[in-house]
Amino acid sequence: MRFTRRQFSAIGLAAAATPLSAQTRDPITGALWEVTMGRPDGFRDGLADIAAVGTPDMAAGLITALRFTRGPRDEVARVLRDITGEPTGPDWFEWMLWQEANPQVVPHASYMPYKRRLFLSIDPNFDVFLQPEHLARDRMRIRLEEITWGGVRKDGIPSLDNPRLISADEADYLRGDDLVFGVEINGDVRAYPLRIMGWHEMFNELIGGVPVALAYCTLCGSGILFETAVEGRAEPLVFGSSGFLYRSNKLMFDRATHSLWNQFTGEPVSGPLVDSGIRLEQRPVVIDTWANWKRANPATQVLSLSTGHNRNYGSGVVYREYFASPDLMFPTLVDQRQHAQKDYVFGIRQFGGAKAWPLDAFAGGRVLNDGMLDQALVLIGDEGTRSVRAFERGPHHFTAVAGGVADEGGAVWSVSEEALTAPDGRALPRVAGHIAYWFAWDGYLGTRSELFSE
Repeated sequence: MRFTRRQFSAIGLAAAATPLSAQTRDPITGALWEVTMGRPDGFRDGLADIAAVGTPDMAAGLITALRFTRGPRDEVARVLRDITGEPTGPDWFEWMLWQEANPQVVPHASYMPYKRRLFLSIDPNFDVFLQPEHLARDRMRIRLEEITWGGVRKDGIPSLDNPRLISADEADYLRGDDLVFGVEINGDVRAYPLRIMGWHEMFNELIGGVPVALAYCTLCGSGILFETAVEGRAEPLVFGSSGFLYRSNKLMFDRATHSLWNQFTGEPVSGPLVDSGIRLEQRPVVIDTWANWKRANPATQVLSLSTGHNRNYGSGVVYREYFASPDLMFPTLVDQRQHAQKDYVFGIRQFGGAKAWPLDAFAGGRVLNDGMLDQALVLIGDEGTRSVRAFERGPHHFTAVAGGVADEGGAVWSVSEEALTAPDGRALPRVAGHIAYWFAWDGYLGTRSELFSE
């Protein structure tokens, strides 16, 4: 189950008062638990104990408690104001934004055992992600205080592992305007409808002999195709959804080590692999309408509705309200001076850098001759279908023509999922990139990324 921002005030945990372990038997950890789960007397006493500490390092615990507390949120916010000097009300969103903007405030030592206990009361299976030795501040690549619960338990959004596929002719459940993730590797052509993937957010597959995973973060609008065979590991990594978020982006996990990974960057951020140096390589993936994809790839295979899970895979059902809204479901800071937080961009992270192209640059269907760093690129896109494909372009300048793109000499090159191909067989390779909401791209790349402008 997912929660809208409006519903957060009604969230309550059905957790029993889990006994404190030896590790968590300190008075401040107990006080935070009372503020979160205690009866009225315990709530008041716990809040008084925290107020008596009176230092900003208590803010992280109170901000977490503010989301889940059974007590008056105004009282929690009052103590937060007293210890931080920040004049903010009882809005968890606003306090999370304050916390993100103030990384110099390091949480009190009580915070880790408190948060661990809180998350285990939601789902004991979270324990594999919350081993204390991996939660130490110098062992994590993200801030523990910014990890939030996404509203589901571990694997509550189940991955599709080698799911059943059917032929294009058998896929009579799809409408022509349904969007699909399109993938081709070594001639193996697949389509994964967003109306199914929105319920699963991850597949683990072998496509064209290459082990890959599509990590789809519905909240940040990005589906990224990663290679899962990594140097130094005998078997490909297999991924799932942890149930946790970081800055409105899903934290996925690998089933071999239960390390948490940043879905957007393809890097482990907590757990046994955090110092491994692994960064998953991207493969090209495109979003397109089913009609377009099927027309260009009549031999494609496509996901069957028989996924083994009971979900409403109807067209436009999953995340309908979120996709239609300009608002975020979870808090994160966004620079909206150039683009609104849920404007789409197409982003490339290759060649030693990063660059984003606003999707509206492809309004009506366009061919853009551009580049990043010293690499010349051509991008072929259509805002209406959320489709962008990027290719290296060498010395050429391309224009759109029927049947493909034409170079400066008028030769028509064909467009495939793997390359641009000239009449004489010369080929320019595809470049991996993906669609994302602006808030996610800017939040993770920020000033490290170029931004296209006309």
